[in-house]
Amino acid sequence: MATLTNRPHGGFHSTLEHDHPYLFLDSCMQIWPDADFASTHLHGVTAYGVTAFEPHDSFEQAVEQMMFWHLTARRHPNLLVAKSVDDIRQAKRDRRAALVLFAQGGDFIGWKLHRVEAMYRLGLRVMIPAYNRTNHLCDGILDQTDGGLSRFGAAVVDECNRLGLVLDCTHLGHRSSLDIIDRSASPVIFSHSNPKALADNPRNITDEQIGACLRRGGIIGCVAWGPLVMRKGTTHWPTLDEFIACIDHVAQMAGTADQIGIATDMSLGSYPPHGSDPWGEPRYVSISEEYGRHVTSDIRSHQRALDGFHDYAQIADVAGRLLQRGYTDAQVHGLLGGNYLRLFEQLWS
Repeated sequence: MATLTNRPHGGFHSTLEHDHPYLFLDSCMQIWPDADFASTHLHGVTAYGVTAFEPHDSFEQAVEQMMFWHLTARRHPNLLVAKSVDDIRQAKRDRRAALVLFAQGGDFIGWKLHRVEAMYRLGLRVMIPAYNRTNHLCDGILDQTDGGLSRFGAAVVDECNRLGLVLDCTHLGHRSSLDIIDRSASPVIFSHSNPKALADNPRNITDEQIGACLRRGGIIGCVAWGPLVMRKGTTHWPTLDEFIACIDHVAQMAGTADQIGIATDMSLGSYPPHGSDPWGEPRYVSISEEYGRHVTSDIRSHQRALDGFHDYAQIADVAGRLLQRGYTDAQVHGLLGGNYLRLFEQLWS
């Protein structure tokens, strides 16, 4: 069991005196300016799938943020920006932390296809084409339409395949995700989505989406974020066991644990308050209203994660619980990071 230290809120995590044997790759998280960068390698995480810039940033804004991570790694020798799987494995050997740069939205592309390659050369390795709302590439999961992939979006999928940029169907509309899975010559991932069959949240994914992804060799990243684990009709703080049930559901569909990863949607540093447009906001479907009513509406609270997994230093406890639930040691190594590394090694050029 990890010994958790006192911390101001969910963005600050305990440190481990000794590393555990697992290479943990978190396929969705955020890092904010007040993060304790000097301790990022001591939380039990080898690779952070960091959201590299804001979902709807312009190309110029996205490039500025991409370069921030290179500057940060230069200033902190315990950090590196991973461009290859070897970089991640070396980070584990050296007990450093690797930053894998993810884009939660493809708005930065505009109508200029070459920007995909430009961002790949800057270190971008995984991209969600649209974040919740519809853009010129495809429809988002919280919008009122389900129009799927656009013609230009299809060209972006092809370009991502050419480069080795991994496509992530999280936050996409139902038809958009199926169109991309069908179009893509390479496997895709859902980096932080849970089965809607267990947790009926608008942000979660159907068995049809899960099955389509699995059949093409992709990976489902089950996410330990409370609102996406909370089941209809419940009011308690979601538990680690309820999260593992999401993993079980996908494993039963796949017939294997080899196509599953783990995401946390946790933060390093203080999650900023959400601003609002005084002229009015679009009425998107709420994904955390019930959670806010029954558990917490504080986006910085550790209770936005899980009872039993709300601190990165608990990842070894998560591994232990998976072993207790019947997963083998090899399967746990795969779930915590090995499955993603296998796919990334196959796709990243």
